[in-house]
Amino acid sequence: MPPLFRTALALASAAVLLSACASFSHDAPIAGLRLIGEQRIALKQPFEGTTVGGLSGIDYDTANNSWVMESDDRSEINPARFYRAALDYDSRAFAGVTFNSVHFFTQPDGSRYPNLAHARLEQGDQVADIETIRVDPQDGSLWYGSEGNRKVGLHPFVRHADSGGHYLATLPTPAMFKVAKEETGSRNNMSFEGLSFASDGKSLWLGMEAALYQDGPLATPDHGSVVRITRLDRAGTVLGQYAYPIEPVASRPAPGKEADNGVSEILAVNDHQVLVVERAGVEHADGIYTNHVRIYEMDTRGATDIQAIPALAGASYVPARKRLLLDLEKIGLPRVDNIEGISWGPRLENGRRSLVMISDDNFNAQQVTQILAFEVL
Repeated sequence: MPPLFRTALALASAAVLLSACASFSHDAPIAGLRLIGEQRIALKQPFEGTTVGGLSGIDYDTANNSWVMESDDRSEINPARFYRAALDYDSRAFAGVTFNSVHFFTQPDGSRYPNLAHARLEQGDQVADIETIRVDPQDGSLWYGSEGNRKVGLHPFVRHADSGGHYLATLPTPAMFKVAKEETGSRNNMSFEGLSFASDGKSLWLGMEAALYQDGPLATPDHGSVVRITRLDRAGTVLGQYAYPIEPVASRPAPGKEADNGVSEILAVNDHQVLVVERAGVEHADGIYTNHVRIYEMDTRGATDIQAIPALAGASYVPARKRLLLDLEKIGLPRVDNIEGISWGPRLENGRRSLVMISDDNFNAQQVTQILAFEVL
C-alpha cells in the first residue's frame, strides 16, 4: 500500500511551558505541554471505499491501543462513519498515522444514517451531523453527539453505540437544547459540539458550541458570549450545569465576511476541571479563514449550577472560572487549522501522559487535516 500520509513536520523541539493547576485523576498536576510533532492527512484521502475528511472528533481506545476518529460528513459523501487508526508517536517524534478500518453508524432500526435528500423525516429518520465521539471506559462502546438541523426541525442528540457503531440507546438531554421555530433553544449548527466522560467514567460532560438564543448573542470581535456545559449521568439526569464564558473573536473579518468563536470540544481532567477548546474562524476577503485556537481550563468550583435558569441573558449567576493553558498560534506551527477534537493518549515510554488534537478540514482544499501530539509534563 502506498503511503497515505505526508511526513511529519519536525516540531519536536518546540515546547510550551504552561502554568496550570489541573490534574488527571490520580495524577500529578500538569506543569506544561511539549509539542512532539504533527502529521497531516491528504485531502479527500480514499480509504476502503470512503473519503477521509471532516474529522471532528477523536478518542483513544485503551483496550486495543487504537484511536477512533469520526467524520462530520452528513452522509453526503459517504454514510455517517468513524475510522479506527494507529498513531505512531513517542516522546521524540510523531512518525505516522495508519487507518485500519472504517465503520458506519446506524439508526435505531439498524439502517445507516441518510443524507437530507434521502431522509424520511416523517418516519423518524435523523440526519446525523456528528461532531464528537468518546470511547466508554467501562466497556469500549461509543458515545457520540450530533448537532441536528434546526432548519428542518431535527434536534441535537447524544447516542450510545457498540464498538462497531451499531445503535444501542439515545441519551435524554435537557429540553432547553431542542430546536424551535421561534428564536429559542439551539442555534443551527451550533449545538452539541463537545462530549467527555468524567474522570471517574460514571458520568458525561456535554458542551454546547454557542449560546442558546435565550442566553444572549454570539461572540464577535467586540464582545464574548456564554455557553452551557452540562454534566449528566448515564441515564440523562443532569448532575450540574455551568456557564462557560467565551472570549471575543481574536481578529476582525474582511468587510461583509464572517467571524465567530465557539467551543469545539471538551475533555475532562478531574471531578471539577474540564479542558475547553475555543476555536474561532475569521474570514478574509478571498473567502479563506484564519483559525484562532486556544485551550482553556474550566473550573466549576464556586460556579452557579444554572440548570434551573431558563435564560442567562439578564440573569444573575457566577460563571465557571477559566484559565488559558495553550494558544496554538504561539507554539511554532506553520499553520493552525480548524481544531475540533482533543483526547488523552497513552503514556509515553518515559511514563508521562500524552495528548492529541485533530482538525476538521471540511473536505476543503483551502484547509488541512492536522493531528498534533503533545507530551504532558
